[in-house]
Amino acid sequence: METLANLESFVRSAETGSFSAAARRLALTPAAVSRNVAQLERNLGVRLFQRSTRGLTLSEAGERFLQTVQSGLDSIQGAIADITVNAGQPAGVLKLSAPPGFGMDYLLPLMPAFLARYPAVTPDWHFDNRPLDLITGGFDAAIGGGFELPPGMVARELGRLHVIAVASPAFLRGKRRPKDPAGLAELAGVVMRSPMSGRIRSYTMRNSAGAEMAVVQKPVMTVNGPDAIFPATLLGLGVGMVAVPHARPHLESGALERLLPDWHCDVGPISLYFTSQKLLPAKTRAFVDFITEALRAQKLAQTLQKVRL
Repeated sequence: METLANLESFVRSAETGSFSAAARRLALTPAAVSRNVAQLERNLGVRLFQRSTRGLTLSEAGERFLQTVQSGLDSIQGAIADITVNAGQPAGVLKLSAPPGFGMDYLLPLMPAFLARYPAVTPDWHFDNRPLDLITGGFDAAIGGGFELPPGMVARELGRLHVIAVASPAFLRGKRRPKDPAGLAELAGVVMRSPMSGRIRSYTMRNSAGAEMAVVQKPVMTVNGPDAIFPATLLGLGVGMVAVPHARPHLESGALERLLPDWHCDVGPISLYFTSQKLLPAKTRAFVDFITEALRAQKLAQTLQKVRL
């Protein structure tokens, strides 16, 4: 009878395409994962992987074996995770990826209460605006948008983020206000370059009647992330397409003015990403449930969209 360690090393190596990535998921060394897979191959009498300097490729026999054992292994791990959740105290390092702005504004304020409830959990946070490979990176959870969902990952939507056009009163002094998004081309703009594609980020705005129009901006400054657009706009460098939560307090104070008040851009959902619930460790389940409940109580979905003026 094969050991669970050998089977798990094989399945995770097949999913990630490398012993090193599998080792990070399993909290083992790459050498240990490699030994487990080699022992499994010796016991079965077949080669499961074709090894090269570029990584691992499943052999034909490996493909068939993976299809046979993967669901069974997931069921066993799900049973173990269920026991841990229901009988054990959530504990261990919780590796999380989140955008810097969202993490600082919404997650950090929740941490005193979370850690008071689960003192044995140690958050290991990585603040990054780029979508990451959650499985290969060994992340327990991530918050953001635009992630591709590999097998075994799910997304729980927290709300949809709206972006609006804003500028400082000093910048707007003496300038004609645009009547529609195309009119933004007449004003200097602080624009964002996608860190993934290197291209200038484009937006399509929609009004209350359902009409849509592309945003045209005249770049005066280009930045590589949304967190830099907001302070540059506050400094009066130009018009910025800014997320509603960042803009709201400064619109209320008068430090910023909203252009095109009937227009907004829906940039998509902000979601909480994690592995399939059947496989959740206690620490991850505790975090997912706590954060979801807390952000719902704070009415995050409405906060991401509505401007109170």
